[in-house]
Amino acid sequence: MDIENGEVLPVEDKKVKKEEPTVPAEESGDRKDAGSATEGVPEVKVKMEPEENVKGEPIEEKIEGTKVPEQGVGDAKIRFPSPVFSSRPAKTSLMLSELSYRTGPTIDLYPLENYTFDSKPPEIKKDKTVTDRLLRMEANYKQRGRRETVEGVLITHDHGFPHVLLLQINSAFFKLPGGRLRPGENEVDGLKRKLTNRLASIHEDFRPKWEIGDLLSVWYRPTFEPYHYPYNPPHVTAPKERRRLFLIPLPEKCLFVVPSNLKLRAVPLFELYDNANRYGPVISSLPQLLSRFHFNINR
Repeated sequence: MDIENGEVLPVEDKKVKKEEPTVPAEESGDRKDAGSATEGVPEVKVKMEPEENVKGEPIEEKIEGTKVPEQGVGDAKIRFPSPVFSSRPAKTSLMLSELSYRTGPTIDLYPLENYTFDSKPPEIKKDKTVTDRLLRMEANYKQRGRRETVEGVLITHDHGFPHVLLLQINSAFFKLPGGRLRPGENEVDGLKRKLTNRLASIHEDFRPKWEIGDLLSVWYRPTFEPYHYPYNPPHVTAPKERRRLFLIPLPEKCLFVVPSNLKLRAVPLFELYDNANRYGPVISSLPQLLSRFHFNINR
């Protein structure tokens, strides 16, 4: 087969192998007035090489926003629209809210050696035993109603491992710094007052500027017993105590002054996990409560 000047010339005693795609005569440059020269010639199917002309050079034309490669064999040129493919990667953007959702809120932790520790006069104990404390709580409940307690969770790090600051009493009992709210006192002001009484200097110039962070959990005491639950049992209409835990972000440096009859301990977070026998159910739940936060370890 020869293609010359847009006309298909007959080839004697030669069978043309049919290949895809089929090119109609009017697209290949044939004219209706070709005369008898095209009569009796079988349909010709031409296989085109994409994006290349007879000289081996790619030909592209941009028509109505679409790249259209111009293909040709000889002088017959056929144009097939093709989609536009960009070599640049698709633009993706990650919103800050999505990033926060994946990593959780960030807490800045500073080294334990950044902080200074001192002591002050001992704290007067109101109860000698746990039983005495429960009896006093029952008497106060009859006068004031439910006891409202707020406590702070203060976190630092030692060699990159998060540590929680706990008050130790009598070398055995551990608790978070905080205490009971006064009647009508809100939780923010009450917690700042309790943190100052337990952890700050008696001189106002050396006191930390406490910042009250996220509410971590709420615990309830259904009866006048030592047990707390992270929910109010459905059969209890009037719990005797509500205990709320707040995160307290620490500054880079500050002074802690603790009563001489108490000790401030930095306990590794991993030691608290599943250790209710030593620290109680509330403190031992801190690893789970803090797992949604991202710790930014500052050296």
